[in-house]
Amino acid sequence: MSDASNSTTPLTAIFKLKLNGETVSIATVGQAYRFITRLSSIEWMEFRSLHGEAVASLERAADNAMLIVQATAALRALFVRAKLL
Repeated sequence: MSDASNSTTPLTAIFKLKLNGETVSIATVGQAYRFITRLSSIEWMEFRSLHGEAVASLERAADNAMLIVQATAALRALFVRAKLL
């Protein structure tokens, strides 16, 4: 299993999130994985199921680029539900 946080596999969409007045662009599996795992689990508690699914999807996509569509969809669902998009 490869390290998802270092993956340069591109997502099928580029997410631009506004956090603390700054725009954060997320375009790769590694960027997305670091973004959703660097925050504490308490911050994602409300979205635990979607967060877990997104993390697992990104880990699988880091190993198999064919799964990038599912990973992007899981990430989009998490961001929409968390009102980040």
